[in-house]
Amino acid sequence: MELEAGNSLPSGPDATKRKVCYFYDPEVGNYYYGQGHPMKPHRIRMTHSLLSHYGLLGHMSVLKPFPARDRDLCRFHADDYVSFLRSITPETQQDQLRQLKRFNVGEDCPVFDGLYSFCQTYAGGSVGGAVKLNHGLCDIAINWAGGLHHAKKCEASGFCYVNDIVLAILELLKHHDRVLYVDIDIHHGDGVEEAFYTTDRVMTVSFHKFGDYFPGTGDIRDIGYGKGKYYSLNVPLDDGIDDESYQSLFKPIIGKVMEVFKPGAVVLQCGADSLSGDRLGCFNLSIKGHAECVRYMRSFNVPLLLLGGGGYTIRNVARCWCYETGVALGVEVEDKMPPHEYFEYFGPDYTLHVAPSNMENKNSRQLLEGIRLTLLDQLSKLRHAPSVQFQERPPDTELPEADEDQEDADERWDPDSDMEVDDERKPVSNGMQSGRVKRETADAEIKDQKDQKGVAEHEDEVDKMAEDGASSKASDVISMLTEETARIKVEPDNSNKPSDPPAPVFSKY
Repeated sequence: MELEAGNSLPSGPDATKRKVCYFYDPEVGNYYYGQGHPMKPHRIRMTHSLLSHYGLLGHMSVLKPFPARDRDLCRFHADDYVSFLRSITPETQQDQLRQLKRFNVGEDCPVFDGLYSFCQTYAGGSVGGAVKLNHGLCDIAINWAGGLHHAKKCEASGFCYVNDIVLAILELLKHHDRVLYVDIDIHHGDGVEEAFYTTDRVMTVSFHKFGDYFPGTGDIRDIGYGKGKYYSLNVPLDDGIDDESYQSLFKPIIGKVMEVFKPGAVVLQCGADSLSGDRLGCFNLSIKGHAECVRYMRSFNVPLLLLGGGGYTIRNVARCWCYETGVALGVEVEDKMPPHEYFEYFGPDYTLHVAPSNMENKNSRQLLEGIRLTLLDQLSKLRHAPSVQFQERPPDTELPEADEDQEDADERWDPDSDMEVDDERKPVSNGMQSGRVKRETADAEIKDQKDQKGVAEHEDEVDKMAEDGASSKASDVISMLTEETARIKVEPDNSNKPSDPPAPVFSKY
């Protein structure tokens, strides 16, 4: 059955077509963290090749992300941290040892050639996806290069330098009163939780391995603070969890979240290190079990941003994200893999799906039921769909129409100009792409917010940041947030039973 470009097939009981935008930069696979490092951007190129040879590219709008600019990144990150990322190189790092230590760059997060361009690329795809969703130009946006959920305001962490997820959520808040963030990476989504810990406009839900495992956060008792109390949910899991056990938590918890929180948009981080056989992981999910989370989120018919994340057995990462792209489109992808340039990675079976192992599932039914009841109880204390005080909406990011008379996007774009480019690139019938590439802007110009006099209550400041979507003072507000959150989690108010101090921060590998 033929698909109109950009539209998905009806899928199961949810028979509404989806328009899908897919962001990909052909250069992303060239970035290299270094010999022996488990994070390999090459996996994005492998995923793209599978999508091409399965013929899925012709069913989506394929977009090249416009690189995020300094001011885009500084909506969350500190100016001096962004400046450091822009200037550091392998040749100069020995002259900046103090800065490397200050910003946690050098071990898990090494300096490599093109580091800043890599950050601009993956962040640009996520913010560009949010812009597309805000403008109603697609129902689902995909950026498999994004999802780097550990990065903090002032430091790198866990292979992540720039938190593209936070930037995308800030963009979505321009148009949506409430945004839901769901994280199925095996590691806790600490950077995103921390950024929105005191606001009720963003709910974060993280399913992760907990206990003597990086980053050491994500206790079930960490539930948010102030106005954000009960708006952070943590689902701590043990080794060997399988599809059935995982879905016994995922569906009832997310179903209740959708019912009570009523988000205007959803961001789903699809870290593939929760798959069976991951180099750094210890879960036992199949690709279909992992993708069931995507299928379930899609069924709510809410604007959906799909992002990548972890995943270190790269042949399985490519398998997973290819299959999940099919799920987003409503296309059931064949198990038999078509020949392509990375075919040898997938031997000896050359199939899309891989059987999970026979490892022990340490998540007993009793443990899972206790987690489910605890989290549903937390959700019962949530006031339904928090209202947002009326305010003037920040200006939309402009998406000018393509100029068919201009042939070279790079020549006509002035880096000092606010005018962005958006070149049409139409897919051909076999799913391969030709002609000009659509360049997606991540421009997020917003009106200035007047400086606040005096010191306001912390949760009010964070709520103001969320209400403004992406004010020019967002970095100042989140600076307060990150410093305060560290204190909050150890010294919560008496009405919120404190969790134990976070476990030591472990190296991710």
